[in-house]
Amino acid sequence: MSQRFRITRSFQEQILDQEITLEECKQYFASKPDFEYASSFTVKGPESTMTIDGDFFMWHHGENKIPFRHYMGDLYVAVSNEAVVPKMIEVASELHADLTEG
Repeated sequence: MSQRFRITRSFQEQILDQEITLEECKQYFASKPDFEYASSFTVKGPESTMTIDGDFFMWHHGENKIPFRHYMGDLYVAVSNEAVVPKMIEVASELHADLTEG
């Protein structure tokens, strides 16, 4: 089972507009060649397939696509592969945000 993290500015009192906006994410991730935007994410299991609608920024890591989901002013990412950790820290740092579990 993977651990989920939230990239957020909700702990930063000095920032007036704390929310990480979808437009901000679209601009930020457009400058990253290893990311692409998707309006849905499909999870395929051994016996079923589930599609989740939303705003996803898919990180291409080798053969894998790892979703960073924008939801209600934050980004969420599951750490299912250790390679996600430094990328998640990089994204949080460049967006001037904090990381928290959950």
